[in-house]
Amino acid sequence: MNRPYQHLYLLLAFILVACGGGTSETPSAGGIDTTTLAPGASGAMGSGDSVQVADTAGPVVTHVATIATDSGEVVIELFGKDAPKAVNNFVGLAKKGFYDGIAFHRVVPGFVAQAGDPQSKDESKREFWGQGGESIYGGTFDDELDAAKPSAKLGYATGMVAMANSGPNTNSSQFFIVLGDGAAAQLQYLYTIIGRVRDGQESLMRIESTGYQGEMPRTPARITGIKVKEVSA
Repeated sequence: MNRPYQHLYLLLAFILVACGGGTSETPSAGGIDTTTLAPGASGAMGSGDSVQVADTAGPVVTHVATIATDSGEVVIELFGKDAPKAVNNFVGLAKKGFYDGIAFHRVVPGFVAQAGDPQSKDESKREFWGQGGESIYGGTFDDELDAAKPSAKLGYATGMVAMANSGPNTNSSQFFIVLGDGAAAQLQYLYTIIGRVRDGQESLMRIESTGYQGEMPRTPARITGIKVKEVSA
């Protein structure tokens, strides 16, 4: 999955706007997405500091989710201790079949693959893909960002899974999977980390390797179902 995409990152710093910049849900150019996967920046960043990998006890795995797609299965460990609200939301939505039929509507090779917008079930709504979302809480919910958490210390390395948002405390159903280690240098710590990929790299490569119109796959991979198992303490 590690590829020489570094020459794209300066360009991505200007164009990677998915789920609007800030809190308003206005689509980016082409209406592709509305989640801002913000690039790193120098200077004082406070809670937006890039997270550095450190020697630490790993995050507690509370659930294992098997995401079945038409490109193969992706198995994800979920960190329910670090992000209880976000993980409970993902698990709750998965159990009621919310994600079934949803597309990976945004794919940036070597960077991220993003899914979770229910509007992506409908091909006639392509111009609005990336702007939708739901939660088990009846609306958006708060971030769970704490640089001291074990998951935060792992950073946005290849295979990490995090919530997409349209600004602070606007989480719903959209999430992204990191496809390359370069994301760790580009993303500020603004996205709640909910887990990491345990198995399914070949499936992710297939999701990543389709043709594109901007950042939207011409024939996007779709989730066909998610099975979740709770991990015994």
